[in-house]
Amino acid sequence: MPSSRHVMIFVSLTLACLALSGCWSSSGKEEVVVYTALDANFSEPIFAEFTKETGIEVRPKFDTESTKTVGLANAILAEAQRPRCDLFWNNEILNTLRLKQKGLLDVYHPPLAKEYPAAVRSPDGLWHGFAARARVLIVNTDLVPEGERPTSILDLTDPKWKGRAAMAKPLFGTTATHAACLFTVWGDERAKEFFRKVKKNDVQILSGNKQVALAVSAGRAAFGLTDTDDAVSQIEGGRPVTIVYPDQAPDGLGTLFIPNTLALIKGSPHSVAARRLVDYLLSPAVESKLAAGPSAQIPLNPNVKPNPRVETPQTVRAMEVDFDKAAEKWDTAAKYLRDQFATGE
Repeated sequence: MPSSRHVMIFVSLTLACLALSGCWSSSGKEEVVVYTALDANFSEPIFAEFTKETGIEVRPKFDTESTKTVGLANAILAEAQRPRCDLFWNNEILNTLRLKQKGLLDVYHPPLAKEYPAAVRSPDGLWHGFAARARVLIVNTDLVPEGERPTSILDLTDPKWKGRAAMAKPLFGTTATHAACLFTVWGDERAKEFFRKVKKNDVQILSGNKQVALAVSAGRAAFGLTDTDDAVSQIEGGRPVTIVYPDQAPDGLGTLFIPNTLALIKGSPHSVAARRLVDYLLSPAVESKLAAGPSAQIPLNPNVKPNPRVETPQTVRAMEVDFDKAAEKWDTAAKYLRDQFATGE
């Protein structure tokens, strides 16, 4: 029969092990650390519901407006020897795949993952796609009559629109992802030529996709390249704008749809709690909330009813791209685009 002293020692050692393993936070609650690129006003209500349902406290770290998902991915790279992040919720995909290439992601096969299309989930369980956005043209309807509206991203290079179009700086976020996809689909030389023409055509290079949508809605640009969530916010705010899904001709490039991605970080301190959060985020209920909410995310689970505010890969021609190959093109595209646009505004 162990003495009370031995029992106390055992309990003390157990608590110390739990603290060292990160199972409990200093407050005594189970927790999970999430690096997330989805804006706080969209993601925090979902985290709060998860905590209410499970008792697991979510500690989010958000991206910055200047570096977007690149900054979060670089933080995970810097912390590789001692991970602080348990789950990377990326609102695009290529920086998730960059971490995969570095061997920093952990394997998990969530039960709900098989409900998603194979194209938006990792066959080896290293990342899981859901809730996409589309790369679209936002057009000022006061400035551009219906029959004259741009229909392709190539219109950014058309002299007809010289100085009248806008685009986010292609060094961060979904614009950088879009650029790497173009390098993959078109090849290096054609992609470089496109961006040279963009610069020559005096396209307004702004700090982010939200700024593009604001510039078009205010009439400072006739049209711009942005994401569906930023365009929808302007439409639903009553601004004189509309969405054009680009490159829909039979031989066209198609509209790029970029999924959110979830990835567990290898060696993270709260891996069990992180898996529970992945299961929660991949649920139809969460995709439905993201679709119905202000960001108008596009459900990828076929069991979730799409929101009529936005088109889906089932209703418009989608751009076909191998995201793994696009991730391999990231450095090539980024180096070229830094040389072209690092100082341009």
